[in-house]
Amino acid sequence: MSQKTILHMLTPHKHVSPFDVNMAADAGFDVIVPYDAVTLGEVSDLVQDAIFSRPPKWGASTGIFIGGNDAVLALDMVDAARKALVPPFGVHIFADPSGSFTTGAAMVALVERQLRATGRTLQDTPIAIFGATGVVAYCAAVIAALEGARVTLVGHDGPERVGRRSAEMQARFDVSVEAADGATPAGTARVLADTQVVLSAARAGLRVLTREALATAPSLLVAADVNAVPPSGIEGVDAGADGVPIDGMKAVGVGALAIGNVKYRTQAGLFRRMLSSDTPLVLDFRDAFAFARGLVA
Repeated sequence: MSQKTILHMLTPHKHVSPFDVNMAADAGFDVIVPYDAVTLGEVSDLVQDAIFSRPPKWGASTGIFIGGNDAVLALDMVDAARKALVPPFGVHIFADPSGSFTTGAAMVALVERQLRATGRTLQDTPIAIFGATGVVAYCAAVIAALEGARVTLVGHDGPERVGRRSAEMQARFDVSVEAADGATPAGTARVLADTQVVLSAARAGLRVLTREALATAPSLLVAADVNAVPPSGIEGVDAGADGVPIDGMKAVGVGALAIGNVKYRTQAGLFRRMLSSDTPLVLDFRDAFAFARGLVA
């Protein structure tokens, strides 16, 4: 008897994302089952129901996907799912809340490619992240910090919220992430004074950096923006840009469509990796970055 590939999709919200369902179906899963309003405390029981209903040799034919829109909760759910495994029983575990892990990974991978064109790497590169309390920003910040970048989260409403976020990242991943006040143009200018990379991960349709603001960043090399809804998050960065010079600056832009293309291929690729692997995998934004980095190298 040949086993079907089954993906159990968990979300703490009312609905599982149709985007993720489509991606999993197109990757080739035979059966996709959504679970909504899942709490952290329920993850273990769901995982153990999944593993004990099939022989251990079928573990790699079963997957747990974790969605939602909270990076920290998704990572906590991954930890709970991993702890629920009882060898030799296992399943794949893959988290990508709101597509943020694959989006953040794609953004940093494309920025890294542009830095390489100037003879630089992420190591010691000053990076300022706007829209810094969101899930994409969380992922991008940790990836960049793990690669040795000097990351600063910029708070549009002051340093308090981003300060808590940076402290959380430092405690969980043992990385150095700073927080800064971007509530005023003067505060933003202070951050940008020695910044070489700017990442904008604010909500759709919100412009966070104007040309005037960018002019206060004389060392800027790359500006990346995940916002595909006009107006752009960074003025002068077109959605389709992938290394296109920003008018009047030496910096280049990376836009939402370029990022989205790599994000799509990364998420699809990780789903296919689950389907092709003979052993169960645990995948999060670090795996997404390694995959995206390979795509754009």
